Amino acid sequence: MMPSFTWRHKRNYPEYREPAMTKHCLTLRTFATVLLLTMLATGCASVNLEAQPETASQAIDAASKHSDRNEAQRYLLRSANGFQSQGDHESVRSILQSQPMADPSGELKDQYLLLAMGSATALEDSAWAEELSRQLQPDQFLNYERGLMARAAALQAETLQLADDNLSAAATLILLGQSDTRQNAQQIHDRIWEALKATSDTQLSKEGGQVIGYEAQGWIELAGILREPGLNLDEQGRAVRQWQNNWPGHPAAITPPSELQLIASLAETRPEQITLALPLEGPLASAGKAIRDGFFAAYYDDQSADRSKTSIRVVNTAGQNFRDLYQELAKEDQDLIVGPLEKEALLSLADLNTMAVPVLGLNYLPQDTKAPSGLYQFGLSAEDEARQIADRLARENNDQALALIPQGEWGDRLETALLERMAENGSIALDIERYFREDNFRTVVADLLGITASRERAIDVERTAGVNVEFEPRRRQDADAVVMVAEPTIARQFKPLFAFYFGGDLPVYSPSMVYEGNNNPSRDRDLNNVIFTDIPWVLDDQNEFRNTATQALPDMQGQLGRLFAMGADAWELSKRLPLLRQVEGASIEGQTGVLTMASGGSIHRQQLWARFTNGTPQLLTPEPADPQTEVE
Repeated sequence: MMPSFTWRHKRNYPEYREPAMTKHCLTLRTFATVLLLTMLATGCASVNLEAQPETASQAIDAASKHSDRNEAQRYLLRSANGFQSQGDHESVRSILQSQPMADPSGELKDQYLLLAMGSATALEDSAWAEELSRQLQPDQFLNYERGLMARAAALQAETLQLADDNLSAAATLILLGQSDTRQNAQQIHDRIWEALKATSDTQLSKEGGQVIGYEAQGWIELAGILREPGLNLDEQGRAVRQWQNNWPGHPAAITPPSELQLIASLAETRPEQITLALPLEGPLASAGKAIRDGFFAAYYDDQSADRSKTSIRVVNTAGQNFRDLYQELAKEDQDLIVGPLEKEALLSLADLNTMAVPVLGLNYLPQDTKAPSGLYQFGLSAEDEARQIADRLARENNDQALALIPQGEWGDRLETALLERMAENGSIALDIERYFREDNFRTVVADLLGITASRERAIDVERTAGVNVEFEPRRRQDADAVVMVAEPTIARQFKPLFAFYFGGDLPVYSPSMVYEGNNNPSRDRDLNNVIFTDIPWVLDDQNEFRNTATQALPDMQGQLGRLFAMGADAWELSKRLPLLRQVEGASIEGQTGVLTMASGGSIHRQQLWARFTNGTPQLLTPEPADPQTEVE
């Protein structure tokens, strides 16, 4: 639990100029080491102990034999300081956690805490940090001389965050800002905001009420108002500006955290001249038109859109050289190009160093291709779904899986993503059967479940023994689950075969392609108990946008509906690309899932989960999500 806060008045030292607080932990620890050498030298001048031991055990043993407890602890602190200056934090930990070093007091306690914080954070030892956090008050760093105070505060905040006490870390930094106004306000406010963002709702509401002081109360209120559910980007910006009006003298109102400055200003920097570049003829025409319709539906549904300023032009990319088309559009003062949909067209931009006009591509570059600055990538990625399947396998302790994946380049990409994430999670694929539509599915499933191998073993026994052997085939017993990547017509054949070949007890996981997107209980009964991932547009019956859109456009069902939802999310992304790029952990609740951006500009989606029950998908309870900055 966070200790109660006692806030002190600001201290002003006109004669003192403190360098800006650095974020580099190594610099902090090095500076702390130099100061401690000075602090400890005076106290150790008369101690009759060897200067610097070779090992931590030597130091502990020598201190244990010394009759004067304070002198012994001074020696241990000096020894620990020497090891810390050499980067040997394990030895520092051994010394500081030893019995002779127990319960230091006064100046020795301050020296002990500073050394301990430096090594606990260097080792990322959360258990030790948690132990130290119980000994730290927010104003602990004020016990050090002015030349060390800011660095002690930074180590203290880092220790508290390592101990998952982010609220106390924020309190420490708030007090640092009060105590030394010569510190870099922007850096401190950014760190305070990061700590408050990482504080759980429960702790913020329960312990935030204990905070005393104008500045601390203002920070707590600011953190609270941006956690209100359902706030869209414009409402968040208005909330920040309203808070600034309510707290005009607050340091964060004068110098807001960088993230809040961005949120407050994004509504004023939305793209106004947008080109929607899609194929409206040829084999991709239906997909292009569905994305176009979704984009415009979301645009007209967006109450925050300024239609007097926003201009959206649609360009048909079918049969055009997209690289040439992009160069033409870049000369026309466009703010954003949404498209292309074709992978080859997107790849034609990959060798540009930077984009004169930002592009939100509706596909993905090959994995080994680096995107130029200003090129964003978004689509209904099979790889995203494969990774989510791998994560669910791990969460449900199904660490050894079998997989059925179609042949072809698309299946290759999905298999690679699945295997990579399974390896990251400590899971393995025992066997993967790649299949064609024309294959004998009985043979495919028999091979996957080990039935074919079981039969061959029985035949070998008969040949060896020279007699007929009674035989009942058995499936392999080491599998925990099956990953079935198949479209509905094929999946309806595979699933009953699992039971036929004694694998009916194995849980089955599938990507969204297993579901046509329209309820058909009579046909989908064969898929009962299959667990699959799909987008909110398909699975969320309470989706008001979908319900309204499908009344006006009843054809937007199934795969076309998924593309319509992708177009809607492309509109939402067009307003928020800078925020997703610059704010770590920022996300959007979209029609195709929870959208986040990787460092290279690729948009990733986290979908929902459902289980077929009586031939109908039943939505499963969402998994707990990591704290994120919601920018819906």
